[in-house]
Amino acid sequence: MSSKDPYEILGVSRTASPDEIKRAYRRLAKEHHPDRNPGDPAAERRFKEVQAAYEVLGDPQRRAEYDRFGAGGPRPDVHAWGPAAGGGPGGVRFDFGSLGDLTEIFEQFFSRAGAPRTRRSVRRVAPAGADVEGEIELGFDEALRGAVREIVLGGGGRTERIQVRVPAGVTDGERIRVRGRGQEGPGGRGDLLIRCRVAPHPFLRREGADLVLDLPLTVREAVLGTRVEIPTPRGPALLTVPPGTSSGTKLRLRGHGAPDRETGRTGDLYAVVRIVVPREVSAAARRLLEQFDAAAPLAPRSAAGWPK
Repeated sequence: MSSKDPYEILGVSRTASPDEIKRAYRRLAKEHHPDRNPGDPAAERRFKEVQAAYEVLGDPQRRAEYDRFGAGGPRPDVHAWGPAAGGGPGGVRFDFGSLGDLTEIFEQFFSRAGAPRTRRSVRRVAPAGADVEGEIELGFDEALRGAVREIVLGGGGRTERIQVRVPAGVTDGERIRVRGRGQEGPGGRGDLLIRCRVAPHPFLRREGADLVLDLPLTVREAVLGTRVEIPTPRGPALLTVPPGTSSGTKLRLRGHGAPDRETGRTGDLYAVVRIVVPREVSAAARRLLEQFDAAAPLAPRSAAGWPK
């Protein structure tokens, strides 16, 4: 690069927000990281330039000082991290290239003409490496009870295998953060972010910590009551359907839901009654239904307050 202004190194404007600067740094650091460019000295130097530029612009106080002292004169030179040379206001020339001690560089930069030459302490906060993201697939039951997955990380000619524990009750799309397993950086490694993809269950569905299933019943079962075996995370369970159960009724099995990591409780399972009627009936069945209707008269719309 012909110009070594830290803003130009990161490809951002001088009015860029801290988030824009951070995003630009992460993108460039990932692009030029030595692990992705083994044996490429140009990429290594570019990576160091990006790190150096973020050391300045990623810290609000350093950025303010840079903006202040860089105004009204030549832009600071960034060709070599080394002793400041002549040039610019007060004979100060800010140098970014050979990547020496940042504390010494900033002391030189802050000691321009007219400024006190007392030694200043500069707090260095080295940025961590970029995060690594990936996905894992889980069965419905695995997501409820928790699981262990082996994750293989590769880069820079090396392979790393880690065991990741998936907590019980994880939901579809939820991300698990494994700290210190991302890319290398001056301030240590970034994190590993794992997005969980949970396969659907043929009968059950999640509603928070509760599980819900549709329970098909015949007219006879709904009217007279019955006992039905239903699937649960703990295995099949017998559910009692009381006589006179209407369609849409929710029957609850306590403690048969999903674990809630925030509250520590286990949700419930709700069976929603769906009464199934035959599409076609014989003449004999029709007569029986009419007899039943006469023997057990019911006016559901009037009971609901509908106008006559």
